[in-house]
Amino acid sequence: MHHIHLRDLDVSRIGLGAMGMSQAYTGAGTDEAESIRTVHRALELGVSFIDTAEIYGPYTNEELLGRALKGRRDQVVLATKFGLVSHEGDGPGNQDSSPANIRTAVEGSLARLGTDHIDLYYQHRVDPNVPIEETAGAVGELIAEGKVRAFGLSEAGPDTIRRANAVTPVSAVQSEYSLFTRDPEARVLPALRELGIGFVPFSPLGRGFLTGTIRSTEGFDKDDFRRDNPRFTGDNFQHNLRLADEVKEVAAEAGATPAQVAIAWLLAQGDDIAPIPGTKRVTRLEENAAADALRLTPTQLDRLTNLPPAAGATHTKAQMKMMER
Repeated sequence: MHHIHLRDLDVSRIGLGAMGMSQAYTGAGTDEAESIRTVHRALELGVSFIDTAEIYGPYTNEELLGRALKGRRDQVVLATKFGLVSHEGDGPGNQDSSPANIRTAVEGSLARLGTDHIDLYYQHRVDPNVPIEETAGAVGELIAEGKVRAFGLSEAGPDTIRRANAVTPVSAVQSEYSLFTRDPEARVLPALRELGIGFVPFSPLGRGFLTGTIRSTEGFDKDDFRRDNPRFTGDNFQHNLRLADEVKEVAAEAGATPAQVAIAWLLAQGDDIAPIPGTKRVTRLEENAAADALRLTPTQLDRLTNLPPAAGATHTKAQMKMMER
């Protein structure tokens, strides 16, 4: 597995998103043993960058990783997130990036993860009620105390990134980025490259669309969040299926799977990008990790880059309001 740097953090250039092991997707939380096997197999394959958050569950995903990484903590660059649980206020799902809340959040995450430090600590969403300078300063104090190694932001815009970075160096920004979601290219990626900040794409497989295996939403559990996602409904779904079929055609030509092609396209966008495809299954983990060795031709890359835009917003209206896009 090749490695890249997110500022000073050395990470495998393909990571593992752990959220789906505990929530949001069909089958989440039903097979802890397989989830733990997936984490262990990731480490065996050199996937050393794992992503979670306190809100996932809430809390249960961090607890799962704490069990999975027991005795293996030194093999992984571990990222988690704060800011979507108000510990002294209204609880999970409510933004709070105040310094006091961050203090409470980090202690909880450290305990659940079974570690004395977090390698990359992200603000999960920009809090409109707390100046980013205060949030960045609070994380800077945690870095000085050794509880956190590096500071990250998620779904932040260029102005917020610059202001935060002026207080505490930002090592990585995490945003949705894939063949289906190209938003960061216009504003965020240029700013990150100017400032020397790494980029971590989440949902690099379009929440499963780009694997080529989804033909219908009928098999989704009732609490699968894709049931309400605009990209999976009505005419949008049919449009996006056609795009996924074009990716499948490139994959057949490349002798790879559609998921591998989608990840390889992302990796070709720069040596400062570390996508975190999520899975709870060993077989999918192995498939995704193998994309590290796939090199697409210039013609294949151009065909993928020039695909028409996906139809539908990436999130519901309420969720979009928390993103600086």
